[in-house]
Amino acid sequence: MRGMGNMQGMMKKMQKMQKEMMEAQEALNVEQFEGTAGGGMVKVAVTGQREVVEVNLDASVVDPDDIEMLQDLIVVATNEALKKVEEKTNATMGKFTQGMNLPF
Repeated sequence: MRGMGNMQGMMKKMQKMQKEMMEAQEALNVEQFEGTAGGGMVKVAVTGQREVVEVNLDASVVDPDDIEMLQDLIVVATNEALKKVEEKTNATMGKFTQGMNLPF
């Protein structure tokens, strides 16, 4: 019956790790990440859940004769913000899944 104690101990460790993972994911979900383009003239903020929550445009970047440039800048800023979310998620959650090859 000695193996049962080891199993219970392992289950407790797994439950603790699962709780820590959930807390880390919740913290990431509410954190905001900012991407910029055009030297900071376009700023996009997204949450860890990859939701765009804010877009700020400097008035000088709004040119009715060049809408395409503004669209491109918004795309660049959004992609930069999403990349930051991905990097932070990998760094934060990676410590829990290290060596397990699990998606999160």
